Amino acid sequence: MTTYTPMIQQYFKIKADYEDAFLFFRLGDFYEMFFNDAIEASNILEITLTSRDGGSADKIPMCGVPFHSAAGYIETLVKKGHKVAICEQTEDPRAAKGIVRREVVKVVTPGTIVDGKTIDANSNHYIGAADQLQDGRYTLAYVDLATGEGKVEVITGDERTLISEIEALGMKEIVVRERLHLVLNDEMSKRDIVLSMEGGELKDENLSIVASIPNDLSVACQTLSNYLKRTQKSSLDHLRPFQYIQKSEKLSIDANSMRNLELVQSIRNGSKEGTLFWLLDETATAMGARKLRSWIHQPLADKDAIENRLALVEDLIKEYFLRDDLVGLLKEVYDLERLTGRISMGSASGRDLAQLRNSLRKVPSLKQSLMDSGLERLQRFSERLDPCEEVLAILEASVAENPPLSIKEGGIIKDGYNDQLDTYRDASRNGKEWLARLERDERDRTGIKSLKIGYNRIFGYYIEITKSNIHLADLERYERKQTLANAERYITAELKETEELILNAESEGTELEYTLFCDVRDTMKKHISRVQQLAGILSELDVLLSFSTVSEKYRFVKPQFHAGRALDIKNGRHPVVEKMMDISLYVPNNCTLTEDANMLLITGPNMSGKSTFMRQVALTVIMAQMGCYVPCEYAKLPVTDQIFTRIGAADDLASGQSTFMMEMMESRYAIGNATEKSLLLFDEIGRGTSTYDGMSLAQAMMEFIHDEIGANTLFSTHYHELTKLDSDLKRLVNVHVAAMEQEGRVVFLHKVMAGAADKSYGIHVAQLAGLPESIVVRAKSLLETFENNEQMTLSNNVTEQMSFFDLKEETEQVGPESLRVIGKICEADLVNMTPMQAMQMIFLWQKELKEIK
Repeated sequence: MTTYTPMIQQYFKIKADYEDAFLFFRLGDFYEMFFNDAIEASNILEITLTSRDGGSADKIPMCGVPFHSAAGYIETLVKKGHKVAICEQTEDPRAAKGIVRREVVKVVTPGTIVDGKTIDANSNHYIGAADQLQDGRYTLAYVDLATGEGKVEVITGDERTLISEIEALGMKEIVVRERLHLVLNDEMSKRDIVLSMEGGELKDENLSIVASIPNDLSVACQTLSNYLKRTQKSSLDHLRPFQYIQKSEKLSIDANSMRNLELVQSIRNGSKEGTLFWLLDETATAMGARKLRSWIHQPLADKDAIENRLALVEDLIKEYFLRDDLVGLLKEVYDLERLTGRISMGSASGRDLAQLRNSLRKVPSLKQSLMDSGLERLQRFSERLDPCEEVLAILEASVAENPPLSIKEGGIIKDGYNDQLDTYRDASRNGKEWLARLERDERDRTGIKSLKIGYNRIFGYYIEITKSNIHLADLERYERKQTLANAERYITAELKETEELILNAESEGTELEYTLFCDVRDTMKKHISRVQQLAGILSELDVLLSFSTVSEKYRFVKPQFHAGRALDIKNGRHPVVEKMMDISLYVPNNCTLTEDANMLLITGPNMSGKSTFMRQVALTVIMAQMGCYVPCEYAKLPVTDQIFTRIGAADDLASGQSTFMMEMMESRYAIGNATEKSLLLFDEIGRGTSTYDGMSLAQAMMEFIHDEIGANTLFSTHYHELTKLDSDLKRLVNVHVAAMEQEGRVVFLHKVMAGAADKSYGIHVAQLAGLPESIVVRAKSLLETFENNEQMTLSNNVTEQMSFFDLKEETEQVGPESLRVIGKICEADLVNMTPMQAMQMIFLWQKELKEIK
């Protein structure tokens, strides 16, 4: 260290506390990076790598970015999973004695970045913290730093269940204590999720944020709070107490199911278009859009709460003109949640305060419109809206109507708010008029018509009187400043005061205005919780209005709920598919699950609509439990606690998992966590392995779900042999998606009908896909051959088996030991055996027969 300059030694000392981050070290108008930081950053940011003399024998690698454009570079680094520590000069270089004092003022991480081109204001940007409880379950706490919204929930299951929830919430960073770091590190890195470790002591000052949750869940919450305070180094007064989300209160949807059902992100390109969110998002505000995403991810699981939302939507559908007025008012409401976040962290501008004021101006009209509806539920909703009169009064008095974005160039504070500021402004704006008026007053007072007021840089402002008129001057008030050949120059106390005002008005006025602005902003911090509460209610209203608009536009109906598990949907539709195609071409379908028959085995050709049918049932359940009307003519539904799907096939290349392995892991997760109140959707289980393996696994799963879980289940398959299970599984019903042949080609009817399908139509689908005709013809020929061979083989096997048991002379040659084994074979209940059990039995029988002499 002694070989480096004092500044580089200062750099090393600061960098030692931020080894896992790029250190943006402020030098004048640039943020500089040195050593390995410079080498890595120059590659990532595609900026020039240079070097400088740092006092050592070798040059020091260095690169830098201008401070005024650093935000874009910081965002690029964070987007790629890195952290950036911002190190500022914390004293005036002109006043510094030696090295300028510097310190890190903020650490920007993938979970704490709140602004930038890649940050979607319509989505929550959560950072989470995980902790393992003594009983093996996990606690997951998460916060959106921009809005202050915090939640905590208990995850029942292994670390895969925890990771699934983390992925479903779209988190980019997870904070853990040391004991969990080793457990999660590999899995998080595979998913490009930053795993940060927080080892600090849990502080009592954080207890207010965990006041309303069970004590054993507080570790994750306080760990996250500690990390945020350590990295942000600013006031976080906008962080709300964590809301405890109990499993019984929500419909749980894991990450796989969210992806398979395309709830918020399209499988094809990752965009919003083609998702349930895209369909339902008619919100007027960014905070409403975020609330909608939250409701999609965590629909309700409480019947009374669901029906309360549905009733509000029903009222809003009836009141078209009211709805139109409310939407118009909400469009003029800014993002109150993010505004309070910026106020709390000290980054709010004058324009932010003006947006807060303009938003609060709309609340009384919103409140009155709801009250004037005359509908009791909407009137009760109106009573929840707090106009925040005190907050509005402060902002009305202090903030200019159209303040600039900059907070240090003036123009933020309204005229009349502060007398001293008004004086400065008046001096700055009207200085020349003041001087002209003073000159007239002095002429009148002295009677000297040639008296004039002038200015030079050396003496400032002065009163000039010719020597012939000096006897008329009031020399008791005048102080001689300069003598000229034919005149004298004087100053007065009033002129000196005016001079100071004029010369210093702009700089001192701007400085005073910044101080006043900071005072107003700090005052707003005291009212953050009220504004946040108002924002939550307004965002809720925004989503309910969106539901009512969408429901009316697409002819949705109000669902009914009951306490059982039966599900009855008449002429249900897939709302997203319907929106994307000609509505007249969409074929609706019924789905009926009764208490005694709640498992559907769905057969039918590829492309016939099996997966769409299954998805539309799941979407109907999700929409209903969000409190939205649903796409059908009638729906009577149970309250579902979880939805699990295994639809589609995709390799997990990052972790080296094959399609079939992923299929089995997702199936295991669903079967291991489902309850009697869950909804299971399995699409063509077992297709990733051999026919008999796949068919055996599919049957075993269906039997287990039927006998052990009892959940509502939709199970599609191409294994027609499984359709015979309806005779053994009492609650299983066969249905099929109809198709017909017309002039040698298949026509998909997209209609779900009772009974099993008679054909797969696979070759017809290949023909539709455009495979060469020669391949299609050859395939048909081979299919005919295979089917004939299979029938011959089956016939021969039956004949052989019958002859084995029927021929008396051969039977008489078999000894008693062999007959005993044959008896076991005849008595074996193969239908109720799993494939593995059957294989074990065959092995034992073989062994016994080989031992018989």
